Amino acid sequence: MTTTRTRTTARAWWVVAATAVVIMTAGATTTMSGRLVAPLHDEFGWTHGAIGVAVSLNMVLYGVTSPFAVAWMDRFGIRPVVLPALLLIAVGTAGTAFMADTWQFTLLWGLCVGLGTGSLSMVFAALIAGRWFTERRGLVTGLLTASSVLGQFAFLPALSWLADHQGWRAPMIVLAAAAAVAALCALALLRDHPPGVHPEPVPGALTRAVRVLFAAGRTLPFWLLAGMFAICGATTNGLMWSHFTPAAHDHGMALTTASSLLALIGFFNVAGTVSAGWLIDNVDPRLVLSVCFGLRAGTLFLLPVLLTSHVSVPLVAFVVAFGVLDVATVPPTIAICREFYGEDGAIVFGWVNGAHQIGAGLMAVSGAVVRDSSGSYDPVWIGAGVLCVVAAVVSRRIGSSTTSQRT
Repeated sequence: MTTTRTRTTARAWWVVAATAVVIMTAGATTTMSGRLVAPLHDEFGWTHGAIGVAVSLNMVLYGVTSPFAVAWMDRFGIRPVVLPALLLIAVGTAGTAFMADTWQFTLLWGLCVGLGTGSLSMVFAALIAGRWFTERRGLVTGLLTASSVLGQFAFLPALSWLADHQGWRAPMIVLAAAAAVAALCALALLRDHPPGVHPEPVPGALTRAVRVLFAAGRTLPFWLLAGMFAICGATTNGLMWSHFTPAAHDHGMALTTASSLLALIGFFNVAGTVSAGWLIDNVDPRLVLSVCFGLRAGTLFLLPVLLTSHVSVPLVAFVVAFGVLDVATVPPTIAICREFYGEDGAIVFGWVNGAHQIGAGLMAVSGAVVRDSSGSYDPVWIGAGVLCVVAAVVSRRIGSSTTSQRT
C-alpha cells in the first residue's frame, strides 16, 4: 500500500512538472505583446490603437476560451486539448514573424495565439490540482500559477535581448520552437487521472460549460468574483503586459531595461503566488484578496512619479511590491470558486478568468487610446489604482458559501 501510494505521489508530481512546462510556454508567449508594440509601430507605422486591437483580442480569447477548454478536457482528455493548443501557439507565433499587415497580426496573434494560450491558462492548473491532489491543493495551485508567471516574465529579458540583436521576428521563432518542446513533454508525461481512477467522460462539453455559466450566473458570488477579477485583469495583464514597457520607453528607458524590470516582477510573482497558495490553506481567502488589491492600489498611485529614464531604488521597490501582489490573487479566487461551486469550480473559475481577460483587453485598448490622445500613460496608472480600491472592497463582500444568496 505504501509503495503504491509513493508511486502515485511521484507520478502526480511528474504530471505537475509537465503541466508547469506547458503553462510556462503559454505564459512566455502572452507577455510578448507589450514587447511588440514599439517595433511594430516603428517598422510598419501602425498606431498604438491598431496594435491594441490584436492584443485585446488575444487577451479576451485567452480568458473566454478557458472554460470550454476545461470542459473539453473532461470530455476528451487532457492531451487531446493541450496538443492542438500548443500547435495553435506554434502556428500563430511563427506566422507573426512573416506578417505584413494589421489584419494578419489580428488573425495570428489575436486569434491563433489567443485561443492556444487560453486553453492552457491557470484554469488548466486548477484542473490538474483538483484531479491529482486532495491535500496541499492550495500549494500545488500556487506552484502551477507561479509557473505561468515565470513563463510570462522570467524569459522576457532573453527574448527582449534576442529582439534587440536579431530583430523582433527572432523571438517569434523561438516561441514556436518552445511550443513544440512543450508538446513533447505533454505527450510523454501528462495523464488524465491518478492510477486506478477511471471516471466516465463527461458528455456535452460545450453545453456543460454554458450550463455551468448559467447556473453560476444566478448566484451573487459569481458576479462579485467576475467583477473583482475583471479589475484584476485590467490592472495586471492589460496594464503591465501591454503598457509598462512602452510607458518606460516614453520616459527614455531602453526597451531591454524595461523588459528586465518586467522579468523582476515575474520573479517576485513566484514568491507572492506560492505564499498566497500556502496562506489560503490557513487564512480566509477573501482577506488575502482584499489586502492584495489594497496594496496594489498604493503601488499604482506611486508609479507616475517613479518612472524615469533610469532604474532607481524606488522603482525597484515598486517592481518588488507589485511582483509579490500581482498574481497572488489567483489561488484565493480559485479556492473561493471551489468553495461555492464544488466539482464545477474549475469551469466557474474559467468564466471568472474570462472576465479577468475581458478587463485586460479593455485596458489594453483604452490605455493605448489614452496614450495616443494625451501623450502620457499617467492617467492610466491613476485610474488603475482607483479600480484596485474598488476590488479591495468587493473582495470582502463575497461572503461565505453558507450565507450566499441568489441574485
